[in-house]
Amino acid sequence: MLAYILVLLGVLSRYAVASHVAWLNFTAVGGSLLFFGARRSWREMLFPLAALIASDYCLTIFHYGYAFRWQAYIITWGWYVMAMVLGQILLHAKTTFVRGAASAILGPTSFFVASNYSVWAGNTFYPHTLAGLSTCYVAAIPFYRNDLLATSLTLTAAFGIEALLRKVREPQTSAEPGSA
Repeated sequence: MLAYILVLLGVLSRYAVASHVAWLNFTAVGGSLLFFGARRSWREMLFPLAALIASDYCLTIFHYGYAFRWQAYIITWGWYVMAMVLGQILLHAKTTFVRGAASAILGPTSFFVASNYSVWAGNTFYPHTLAGLSTCYVAAIPFYRNDLLATSLTLTAAFGIEALLRKVREPQTSAEPGSA
């Protein structure tokens, strides 16, 4: 259940930061997808994908006031699936600090690389030269920083809450016989 709640928080976090430029990309999306992949089955991954696709549509149309072109989102939607798969691969069977840290770095880094390449290749904002590609990536560094921080905090909170809930649910062991 925690994985579903976290995805909903991830979706809602997109709306909370949509108007604040300094906080762009500081959302729980990456961490929630990694955690969902780590804790839920493959067949359940349609829910987060559908929720995020719907939020992409609503943000584009209603918040930003742009026309929605689904072709512009293929890379992003593919990354949503990839993030859940990464969580499944790195964190499902065995969750350790190193695996968690690797997913907290690989998730945002893969999104940074794929999404900014897509922006450079699919638009005329930057010239289609190596210098234009470099400029595109440099301009996105603040978004990458926010994504790294948000993903790390989200994963830390999710696994921390999970561990706390597990500890609370464990039956309390009584004192050993004869130790009074």
